[in-house]
Amino acid sequence: VQLVESGGGLVQTGGSLKLSCATSGFRFNNYKIGWFRQAPGKEREGISNITISEATATYADSVKGRFTISTDSAKNTVYLQMTSLTREDTAIYYCATGPVATTIETYYPTWGQGTQVTVSS
Repeated sequence: VQLVESGGGLVQTGGSLKLSCATSGFRFNNYKIGWFRQAPGKEREGISNITISEATATYADSVKGRFTISTDSAKNTVYLQMTSLTREDTAIYYCATGPVATTIETYYPTWGQGTQVTVSS
């Protein structure tokens, strides 16, 4: 099982980025994917997750209305579209997979390496 994030980078306040989480080694539609982030000096935060087979998603209040999670089953890839970015969104962003759609990271046994998102003013 492997997850590889990409799409991070430097963006100005108010800008947008789209992160990708390419997956392999498991039956894509059977699992849940979560997006987490960890800002400097802070604990890792669950920000969104999706039950792929049902296309149902949840969002943390901190990103609701600004971030959108989506999937492409043909590419076994999950995306996180981020808009209206602020400096508070600066963090390393991780995707993870597991059997439960939750913001609790212990339910996700497999993680990607992370991708850095930096929002400048």
